[in-house]
Amino acid sequence: MSQATAKQTHSFQTEVKQLLHLMVHSLYSNKEIFLRELISNAADAADKLRFKALDNGALYGDDAQLKIRIWSDKDAKTLTISDNGIGMTHDEVIANLGTIAKSGTADFISKLTGDQKKDSQLIGQFGVGFYSAFIVADKVTVITRAAGADADQAVIWESAGDGEFTIEPTSKSSRGTQIVLHLKDDEHEFLELYRLRNIIGKYSDHISLPVEMEKEHFGEEKDKPETPEFEAVNKATALWTRSRSDISNEEYQEFYKHISHDFQDALTWSHNQVEGKQEYTSLLYIPSKAPFDMWNRDRVRGVKLYVQRVFIMDDAEQFLPVYLRFVRGLLDSNDLPLNVSREILQDSATTQSLRSATVSRVLKMLEQLAKKDADKYQEFWNEFGQVLKEGPGEDFANKEKIAQLFRFSSTHVDTKEQTISLDAYIERMKPEQDKIYYIATDSFLAAKNSPHLEIFRKKGIEVLLMSDRIDEWTVSHLQEYKGKQFVSVTQGALDLGNLEDAEEKKAKEVASKQHEALTKRIADTLGEKVAEVRVTNRLTDTPAVIVAGEGDMPLQIVKMMQAAGQPVPEVKPVFEINPEHALIQLVDHEADEEKFAEWVDVLFDQAQLAEAGQLEDPASFASKLNKLLLKLAQ
Repeated sequence: MSQATAKQTHSFQTEVKQLLHLMVHSLYSNKEIFLRELISNAADAADKLRFKALDNGALYGDDAQLKIRIWSDKDAKTLTISDNGIGMTHDEVIANLGTIAKSGTADFISKLTGDQKKDSQLIGQFGVGFYSAFIVADKVTVITRAAGADADQAVIWESAGDGEFTIEPTSKSSRGTQIVLHLKDDEHEFLELYRLRNIIGKYSDHISLPVEMEKEHFGEEKDKPETPEFEAVNKATALWTRSRSDISNEEYQEFYKHISHDFQDALTWSHNQVEGKQEYTSLLYIPSKAPFDMWNRDRVRGVKLYVQRVFIMDDAEQFLPVYLRFVRGLLDSNDLPLNVSREILQDSATTQSLRSATVSRVLKMLEQLAKKDADKYQEFWNEFGQVLKEGPGEDFANKEKIAQLFRFSSTHVDTKEQTISLDAYIERMKPEQDKIYYIATDSFLAAKNSPHLEIFRKKGIEVLLMSDRIDEWTVSHLQEYKGKQFVSVTQGALDLGNLEDAEEKKAKEVASKQHEALTKRIADTLGEKVAEVRVTNRLTDTPAVIVAGEGDMPLQIVKMMQAAGQPVPEVKPVFEINPEHALIQLVDHEADEEKFAEWVDVLFDQAQLAEAGQLEDPASFASKLNKLLLKLAQ
């Protein structure tokens, strides 16, 4: 779209209107953070200009000293935040100031609860910092000119936060963006210079370019110069270049909020300066809450990349695999060229080495968190555990380190919360046990109450209860942990190895021979529905179960593929019967073939229902069951 030549009025995206309504009604309990957000946006604009200027130095013009300036006008009751960064074109203004975070807006609004505290935390996950201006302002004016554009190609954007905004062309002598806040009557405290300096010192001291304010003069008015003098009121040094011992936790947290635009504190972080064969600095954070679009594997992700303290790019995804997409932070390398391109990053041996080191650092950070603060690690796991479970399939070299961080439910605690580590499971294993037993189902209750667990509960053998959709996929890539093989209790013939004594194994063989005629009769009745019918020793209170054959695709994998619309091979289950159960004994003594078939069909459907949670023809099952119940009642 070409540069507009007249004033235009636009309506905000529907979700922005709802957000502005929340802002206007004091959504945030801490109003002063609006200044932090606007300064962070200005710093980002400066970083982006630095990056573009690597290829086109003319973008600087005659103004190469990047800075942010803040001043107030008590007569006009306005507060202005100005930068000489990248600026915006007409189209960029509409795109950036008329929508929330480009995507996920409906999901954002659906999560709003009406609880101010909860909603204020949520907003930080959606990248909507600009709109925080309306916390203190009843009108916001944005004047901006893109770097490289002519003076008459500037744009004025203005809104009173009432659902509409206007945009029109104007002239601006310099590049960059100027945001003018027309403060509400009860927000004039933000006109006071001392108040603004305190806020900047608290939230933005770490910004790596100067944040300037008008120099204060004390004494006679005649001593004040006609032209305002500005001075930096922040340290203006890159935080990550300072020694860790010189940086407070509060500074680390504010820097996290600056680079992530999150309104909440980070859960933990790791700051490292590496010298030697490679020289680089990393500052990596784990958020305390998952972003709204975490399950979109194609979402923009990665860390900020600096080369010799010069910003190169946001979201450099080459340094972290997809399963660590929740990590925020930055890398500053001395070993990459300043004119680095994405193509160089893809193929560079230096990049691969940095990626390996970054992944190791994140995994080590999580390992230390788990050891030092189990409660805090549990918070992490509750938010990001399912994402971390993608790791073994993506990062074979680190699969055991990743698995060490996993948490599961198990029969040891029988609670839904995933708190059991694989190391803790192995510590509790019986001396003669050499396998890690697990069950994967659609829900925790289905796992906890599965008939497959009966023999394990009887013998006191712990079983991991897996109910996340990704669990079976994860185990298929993990296969073993510390030499202990993962074994599904729902697949293949049950072999407890040394956990069974000779007497139990002998009893199983005898039972199989004794009931050969019954298993053959049931197999003939079910026909093509099953691959095999056999006697089981895994049941104590249930008449029958179905299991996947040895080497067959697990049921949960089949469901995942079907949900993704992928073709799956037809897999016939194995039907196992408990000859000690009264119902099986009743069926065994049924001479009438028709009644025998009815009983077998009901028991088979019942077993399928317990295993899969659904039937292809539930109405037929209900009809057959009712028919049998009526016959028993007669």
